[in-house]
Amino acid sequence: MAALRKWLFAGLLVIVPVAITIWVLQWIIGTLDQTLLILPAAWRPDRLLGFYLPGFGVLLTFAILLVVGAVASNFLGKRLVVWGDAIVSRIPVVRSIYSSVKQVSDTLFSESGNAFRTAVLVQWPRADVWTIGFVTGVPGGEVSKHLVGDYLSVYVPTTPNPTGGYFVMLRRSDCIELKMSVDEALRYVISMGVVVPGGPANPLLK
Repeated sequence: MAALRKWLFAGLLVIVPVAITIWVLQWIIGTLDQTLLILPAAWRPDRLLGFYLPGFGVLLTFAILLVVGAVASNFLGKRLVVWGDAIVSRIPVVRSIYSSVKQVSDTLFSESGNAFRTAVLVQWPRADVWTIGFVTGVPGGEVSKHLVGDYLSVYVPTTPNPTGGYFVMLRRSDCIELKMSVDEALRYVISMGVVVPGGPANPLLK
């Protein structure tokens, strides 16, 4: 009975990650394939080939990103981006959503951005309870005027979905910098502590 239980869990450890990875990839590819709808019907790959072959949307999306990036990187493109931002910033409701999303994307994808560069160990939600957080910067503006001392802005993700979490400002002295990459720390959080960075292999797979 113990052997059957061991084999069952070993099988789950192999099958579940593979199944979820395939499902996520299918969702991503299916979503990106929707970009093919911008092409004239006669130019779509399924019409040219005579059958549907997933993945062409990924190539089209990649090409669009490269073209937009190349245009936005030159002088004229930068002026167009600034002009477009100015127009959007005058539209009620839309400007609030757009400005918030743009600030986050600029922080995450900008070459000069510092978001999620450092994983730290912090006491949360109370003393003597520890979790992993990610430094996103330092408090600024009006907030910094009310904080006495050296503080860090920290994002504390939830488990197993790290896209939800809490934004807190903690004293730098209360944050212990971890000698692990952000990817390793995220895997540790998502796995609920099962996948330990640099730790031994799962005994069920031995």
